[in-house]
Amino acid sequence: MQLWTPNQPLKNGRFIIQKVLGGGGFGVTYSALEQKTNKLFAIKTLNPIHQSQGDFAEKQEQFVNEALRLRGCQHAHIVKVHEVIQEAGLWGMVMEYIDGEDLGVYVDKHGQLSETEALRYINQVGEALEYVHQQSFLHRDVKPNNIILRDGKKEAVLIDFGLAREFTIGKTLSMTNSKTEGYAPIEQYERQGRFTDATDVYALAATLYSLLTAEVPFPANFRKFAQLPSPQQHNSQISDRVNDAIIKGMALSVQDRPQTVREFRELLGVVEDNIKLKTARMDYTRLRDFLAAGKWKEADQETARVILAVAGREDERYLDGESIDNFPCEDLRTIDQLWVKYSNGHFGFSVQKRIYQSLGGTKEYDDKIWEAFGDRVGWRKGGEWVEYGDTTFDMRAAQGNLPELVSPRGFLDWSWFAISSLASRLVKCNI
Repeated sequence: MQLWTPNQPLKNGRFIIQKVLGGGGFGVTYSALEQKTNKLFAIKTLNPIHQSQGDFAEKQEQFVNEALRLRGCQHAHIVKVHEVIQEAGLWGMVMEYIDGEDLGVYVDKHGQLSETEALRYINQVGEALEYVHQQSFLHRDVKPNNIILRDGKKEAVLIDFGLAREFTIGKTLSMTNSKTEGYAPIEQYERQGRFTDATDVYALAATLYSLLTAEVPFPANFRKFAQLPSPQQHNSQISDRVNDAIIKGMALSVQDRPQTVREFRELLGVVEDNIKLKTARMDYTRLRDFLAAGKWKEADQETARVILAVAGREDERYLDGESIDNFPCEDLRTIDQLWVKYSNGHFGFSVQKRIYQSLGGTKEYDDKIWEAFGDRVGWRKGGEWVEYGDTTFDMRAAQGNLPELVSPRGFLDWSWFAISSLASRLVKCNI
């Protein structure tokens, strides 16, 4: 078992340990001076608890593999991982040293942050999390103490990826015992859970709760017995929009939360509206106008029209595998962004994709999964597929119900094949 001490040399004197910066349930982090450059770095190792356990070798292998993957994460608001080193059998992750204090300490000093300042940091960390999720990682320990403010700058940096794990949407895997009370969602208290972006959404919303109230939210498992006080009960200066977004982001049920960090940021109103209405192939102004007016049926029909036109399949009136696989990402992103924006994350292709994949859906047909998907999005009721004319074209419809485009007499054969192929295309387009 090793615990490095001040002035201890590493790698034949390349680094000199300065002090312990912090530790937790997973690792311990040191500051270290690189003698050749006189530059400070942070080096993280597994902590003595893990070093003393029988599966230490396996944990080290996992630690190194994750460090190498995180090295590929290049983002302004994510701590930079440079390399891994080994000293007397103990692997260390060499990271940038960030001169500054964490948001937990910052709030302790300054009290409740203004909404403007808090949203600035949450938006920056949100952008970092979106990037992490695109790399198929979850952070799983977002909290004020894992966000450092660069000294003299209004820049937040997400650190401590000790609990970070690769995840596959819809796959149930064992959860670790490590979590932070108040910021961990209910699924992290379970022995097994489904890995989704919504796990980090809860923690990000809880972090915003803390920044604005200077209070740690009730632990998720405690909320079974007591209602979470709204942020406005602690700070009356919080706007209704931000208050409501935090409550939604901290919903106990995974399905009731925004399913992506992007959706949560949109609820907060911090995402710039940069939807491109005109592409090289289509003008989406008419679709935007229908959606903005809440004319869901007209928007559904317009979506069918533009999809067929962009794909050059007006005569066939359906999309085959080739047309879906080659559908322009730019147009697919615009259509999805418009639906997601004007339904507040209730409708959209990306919403349907997450639901389908959360049920275990792939490009291989499974009648039980397809029927479960139909039940979830409201395309099936009472064990029967709903006719297009019986669709509820308003926000009372189930999440993911629209765009529907599914009926023998409708506009597209929006079948299992189309949904599964589209889900794959969305992934390739980073949507």
